[in-house]
Parts: sequence; C-alpha cells; structure tokens
Amino acid sequence: MFEDLKGRTAVVFGVANKRSIAWAIAQGLHAAGMNLAVTYQNERMEMEAKDLILSLPGAEAFMCDVSKDEEIVELFERLKARYGKLHALVHSVAFAPAEELKGEFVNTTREGFRVAHDVSVYSLIAVCRAAVPLMEEGGSVITMTYYGAEKVVPHYNVMGVAKAALECTVRYLAQDLGRRKIRVNAISAGPIKTLAARGISGFGDMLHSHAERAPLQRNVDVGEIGSTGVFLASDASSGITGETIYVDCGYNIIGF
Repeated sequence: MFEDLKGRTAVVFGVANKRSIAWAIAQGLHAAGMNLAVTYQNERMEMEAKDLILSLPGAEAFMCDVSKDEEIVELFERLKARYGKLHALVHSVAFAPAEELKGEFVNTTREGFRVAHDVSVYSLIAVCRAAVPLMEEGGSVITMTYYGAEKVVPHYNVMGVAKAALECTVRYLAQDLGRRKIRVNAISAGPIKTLAARGISGFGDMLHSHAERAPLQRNVDVGEIGSTGVFLASDASSGITGETIYVDCGYNIIGF
C-alpha cells in the first residue's frame, strides 16, 4: 500500500521526542519508503531529537526554528541542494506560553496572543512559501489541529483561537496552491500525551473525558495519526484538499 511514496521526499517539522505526533508521521512515511528530512527546533532539543531522527535509516536531521525567517530560508536552500525536489511537507508545530494555558481566556496577553499565532499559524504560511519552488511536481502539505478550534475546551484558551486561524489558513493555502497541484490539509487529532500537551492545565481530565464520550470509547493512538499522515501524503488522497480530517475516535460528532 502507498507504493507511490517510494523514493519521494518529505520534510517533517516538529519532532521533539518519541511522543511527538511529528515523529509518528515521520515513522509512517519512512516505512512507506520516503526519503526524510526531519527538523528540530533548537540546540536544547538537539540531543534527544537528533538521535531519534537518525535512528531511521537514511533520514537526515536539520535544525530550524520556524519563528525565524532566515532559518527557514537556509533550511530550504539545504533541502534543494540535498534532494532537489519535495513531495510532502508535515507541519506539526504549535506553541503558546504556558501561563496562557491556565486560568481565564479573557486574561490572554497581547504578547501571548502574538506568539501563539506566529509560531502555530504563520509558520505554516512561511514554510509553504519556501517549499513551493521545490514542489514543482505538486505535493501534499499536512498540518495538525485540534477540536478546540471549534468548541471551547477548558484551559486551551489562546491555542484554540490559533488553531481556528490555522484551519482557515489551510483553506486559503489550498486555494492558492491548488493550481500548482499542491494539496493542503489538516489532521484534527484527539488529545495525545505530547510535550506540548503537558503545558495544558487539566490535560488528564481532557483525556478521561475524551475516552468516556468518544464513540470508540478510547483515546486515539499516535500511530493512527501517523497512518493518516501517510494517507494524506500519498496519491490515495489526491482529490482531497483544504480539509480537516478528524482522527479522534469520533469524539467530534457527539453533541452531549
């Protein structure tokens, strides 16, 4: 399955550790036969992330802070020199200051709002713009969202607003890039115990509520998100763009 991915190249943004959603997708793409360039944010992340990335035979690790335009430009110059072309881009990057994910949303600070949208939303636009010249044969862009973009999730606060902006950005990018045969989609994953999730106050309650109310009566496994990423990178999803694909054990369909 997904034989079309063999020999193609993907860049994956957002690997922090083995629990990262980006890592699950990277593993899936690697198993499907893709050449992988995988990024980590900074030197602080380097030790754990770089060793993890290089554990995949043939994968290459690159440092890139997506909040810095010069690092994005430098990365894509290196990718062009190394691979020539790209066929898939995975954007699994989100951040808001920890204090913004506690207490009441009305107390969101101007700086916290700016940072959340810059890192979690604008970065998708920035990496897509840099990737377009390398996707001359078309390609697939995949980003990560969450149900808090649509409904109020306690303590998700400014990240919910940022994810709503991200989903809207997916649609506008899909419109812009469709003429170049580049598809842009989002995966709306159920709650996963990632490094980023640990900063959300009451995350354990979120997991419990999700498992209790979802039609499948459980939380999603990160491997299921990885498999969906592989599907969206492949020609099997060639007619899908501008969409939010739910991988949440059906939680989003429940009213009360």
